[in-house]
This record gives sequence, C-alpha cells and structure tokens, in this order.
Amino acid sequence: MLSTVYKLSAWLMFRPFLVLLFLVNLAGTIYGYIWYGWQLEITEPKFLIFVPDSPTASLFFTIVLGLWLIGKRSRIIEALAFVTLIKYGLWAVVMNLLTLWETGSIGWIGWMLVGSHFAMALQAVLYIDHYRFGWVSVALTAVWTLHNDVIDYVFGQMPIYRSLEMYSSQIGYFTFWLSIGCIAFALFVAELNRPQGRFS
Repeated sequence: MLSTVYKLSAWLMFRPFLVLLFLVNLAGTIYGYIWYGWQLEITEPKFLIFVPDSPTASLFFTIVLGLWLIGKRSRIIEALAFVTLIKYGLWAVVMNLLTLWETGSIGWIGWMLVGSHFAMALQAVLYIDHYRFGWVSVALTAVWTLHNDVIDYVFGQMPIYRSLEMYSSQIGYFTFWLSIGCIAFALFVAELNRPQGRFS
C-alpha cells in the first residue's frame, strides 16, 4: 500500500503531467473569469478582485504549478491555492446540488460545474505531500479567506445563484465554517510537512 502511495506521489510530479495539469488549470482559470464576466460588469471596481472566487483559486494553483516547473516555490501561494481550491471547489459542488434540490434540474452545465469543481478540491488534496507552506503562510491565507467571506456576505458580493438567493444567510454561515475547516486542514498539512524549526 505504501509503495503505491509513493509511486502516485512521484507520478504527480512527473514533468509532462505537471505541464498538462498546468495547461488544464490555466484554461479553466481563463474560462472561469469569462464565466464571471456578466457579474464583474455589475460589480463596483473596489470589489472586483473578490468576486471570481473559483477562477482565482485555480489561478493560485496554476502559479504553483508554473513555479514547480521552473524549480521554484512560493509558500504563501501554495497555502492560498490549497485552502481556496478545497473551499471553493466544495462550495460550488454544494451550491449546484442545492440548486438541483431547489429547482429539480441543473442541466449538463451544472453537472460540468460539479465535476470540475470537485476536481479542483481533489487536486489540492492529492498534492498534500508536496506543499511546503508553514503556519505564517496559513495565517496570511486565513486573513485573505475570511476577509473574502466578509466581502461576499456582508457587502453582498457572493457569486450569484438566483434560485438560492433566499438562503443567502444560511449559505454565508455554511461558507464561514467551510473556510474555518479548510484553514484548519491547511494547518494540519503545514505541521505534517514542516521541516524542524520552520514556521513560514
């Protein structure tokens, strides 16, 4: 069993696979920003950076992959990618399934979103052994993540799901605790992979 895990871990860092994953995430990031285009058009400029949550999460991971490909690292970007990929990947899955429950159908696009966002969260978890962020990076990521929640649910900049608008308070509460769970998971990973004496 352990040998299988080690083989998988090594295969995930196989350069051609990293290049493929980089291109897939880059394409998904671009598509995601295009997807949010109509909402960005009606968003005040000061909130623009906080609206396209999922594309920004995949952008962080695209940067991580690009840095790995050239032999470099950024612990803060790795932490941001890990937390936001899991958070917004799972968030979008839940929102689309809630839409299915509320309306009875989400169509092929909805199911595409479920699959692609679950894959976002999955890829973050698969690379657990390869992150090198520490507690400081997780703390800074927590500030970004929770601040984003405030912007979304206090200032009303959350991704728009028309059929779920009546549940915005409950969704905000769920999102806050999802953030806390992802931050706690990142702290666990930071401790798991921490070289002796390093907290960055």
